[in-house]
Amino acid sequence: MALEHALLVSLTERSGSGYELARRFDKSIGFFWKATHQQIYRVLKRMEERGWVRGEAVAQEGRPDKKVYRVSPDGRAELARWIAEPSEDIGPLRSELGVKIRAAAHGELPAVLAEVARHRDRHAQRLEAYLLIEKKDFPAPQRLTGTALHQYLVLRGGIRLDSGFVEWCDEVLEALRPDVTARTGADASARHPLPATER
Repeated sequence: MALEHALLVSLTERSGSGYELARRFDKSIGFFWKATHQQIYRVLKRMEERGWVRGEAVAQEGRPDKKVYRVSPDGRAELARWIAEPSEDIGPLRSELGVKIRAAAHGELPAVLAEVARHRDRHAQRLEAYLLIEKKDFPAPQRLTGTALHQYLVLRGGIRLDSGFVEWCDEVLEALRPDVTARTGADASARHPLPATER
């Protein structure tokens, strides 16, 4: 997926300025597709040059005009083309963490455990954010239809992935902890202290 397609999706849900789009992106699509605000502005300009979006100047009281972007018919056609295209399958373990765990026998296990714990905490924080969004924005999921249902289903995917990832990290930590004690002895924690929750 190119950033262009993520932005097209966001703009089909609601038009907005580059600033508004970047703020919305951070709170929704940005959970699974990272982009800086500068990247978003650059890509919006490119999309406008391609005719996928149209920018319209809107006057603001006491501030400079803002440019509000809307998806054009060409942009909708590109989005439909992209939706029909096969996607690359990228699983959550396509990262350095899985490789580091595979190589744990060749390094210091306490350092590997600390890294697993760090990833676990990050995913647990994101899971908590997802659950808050679910509670606040989708209190009655059985009544959802259309775009709201589609947004909810993607959110549920994020909840399931991060929930599974946290459980997997817990499993790794539990399995490797006795190995650390057996291989490194009591002084290992002094060299590579584990987070308090993992001691």
